[in-house]
Amino acid sequence: MAVRLNITMDAAVYARLKRNVRPETMSAFITGAVRARLTPDPATLPAGYRAARKERWRRRLSDDWRRTETETWPE
Repeated sequence: MAVRLNITMDAAVYARLKRNVRPETMSAFITGAVRARLTPDPATLPAGYRAARKERWRRRLSDDWRRTETETWPE
């Protein structure tokens, strides 16, 4: 359910927002920015971790780091 909201914003920030974000996507942009700054919702964390596990680039990165875990540091 969407909620209408009145906010106050610095004029310079608003000018940048208007320059960089199309009016029809501004609400979605602001919602995404606020959501990114809030602490993750505990109910959504497990689903997020499952989705991240399926991403190929994360598996490759994990494989790269796994190799370093078996190396020994020079003495």
